[in-house]
Amino acid sequence: MTEHVLTPQAQQCLQSLMRVWFEFERQLGRVPLIQRLDRGQFSKADYCQLLLNWRQQVIEGSRWISRCASSFDRSFSDVRSVIIGHAREEHHDYEMLEQDYVAAGGQLTTIQTAPRNIGTEALHGFLMYRASQPNPVDLVGAMWIIEGLGQKMANSWAAQIDHTTGGDGSYTRFMRYHGNNDDGHMQKLYQLIDRLCQSPQQLSDIERTARVTARLYCLQLEESENE
Repeated sequence: MTEHVLTPQAQQCLQSLMRVWFEFERQLGRVPLIQRLDRGQFSKADYCQLLLNWRQQVIEGSRWISRCASSFDRSFSDVRSVIIGHAREEHHDYEMLEQDYVAAGGQLTTIQTAPRNIGTEALHGFLMYRASQPNPVDLVGAMWIIEGLGQKMANSWAAQIDHTTGGDGSYTRFMRYHGNNDDGHMQKLYQLIDRLCQSPQQLSDIERTARVTARLYCLQLEESENE
């Protein structure tokens, strides 16, 4: 896919988001679950616990993205179309995650009935609140963090998990799918940044929402071990 050429204002926004991403990577590195993965001490039980707590965030993702699309007015009809298409593409991703959980040794009823952890509650509440505001331009920042995780980390995490748990790829399909497909999602996100980041205030809002999303995402991973 041809890379989208950004306007100067959008390039400035992208630079700000890159700084947020590097900060997010450092935060991830302090999460005990991810530290064990990086050190090769990650167990299959760790992986099942990760999937168990990830499922609710994946399910709620299509909800806040759809709410975000509906909150844009007619002048942003092109934006609504892109975001609705994105929500449609990810609507059933949780089913693949469930299948990975079962393949890794978990019980389907366990993952389907597990409640949201504290971090997921906070993340979902924040994103739904922002998505309900008129013309929620700032949620581009949230998409940057969540889609970026799939693009930049999913394949390497899947490889590490298979290596440390003796897997053959049969229970890391969800991660690999996102690692292989989120490049296309990021190209669409660049176009949204170009369309929506047109003023210093919009840049500030997008950056702030990206920072909040990053911190709450890490909280979600931290709380995975408390459930």
